[in-house]
Amino acid sequence: MTNRTLEQQRIEFINQKFLATPLAGLIIWTLIGLIGIFFSDFVAVWSIFIGTGSIVYLGLFLSKFTGENFLDKSKPKNEFDTLFLFTAGQAILVYSIAIPFFLVDYSSLPMTVGILTGLMWLPFSWIIKHWVGIFHTLTRIIIILTLWYLLPEYRFIAIPFAIVLTYIITLIILKNRKKTE
Repeated sequence: MTNRTLEQQRIEFINQKFLATPLAGLIIWTLIGLIGIFFSDFVAVWSIFIGTGSIVYLGLFLSKFTGENFLDKSKPKNEFDTLFLFTAGQAILVYSIAIPFFLVDYSSLPMTVGILTGLMWLPFSWIIKHWVGIFHTLTRIIIILTLWYLLPEYRFIAIPFAIVLTYIITLIILKNRKKTE
């Protein structure tokens, strides 16, 4: 079928598993949290920059094992894949907000990157017609802000592990959600 309507493409998109990318985020933020425990803030800062920048590549790799295979050239083009890539691009562009705050206060990095890169989940909810992205975005923001104020000495540890917890719950929701016919 070469001329699929947008609605047909959306249904195809909705019926994907969506496990590889959040699994990649969970792994990377776990590593960031562990680095926050065992290494200096200087190393923790670099782990956030390098780690969050590598989530997409790890997701591409993991997609081969989750059955999603993002690099499969035989799959027909889907406009919602393109839209999702634009939301991922938006998450990368928000470093233009995080970096100036980081230059003033390096400990702002877990909060700004944690919140700003999590915003891509909001349009994802609309695309797949499911509340999981709204849950992920709002939970992530509330927990990160709460920990930012309550545990200032542990920002490079508490915030990454809060994001990990959010990913775990999100993955459970994604795994158990109903698909569209």
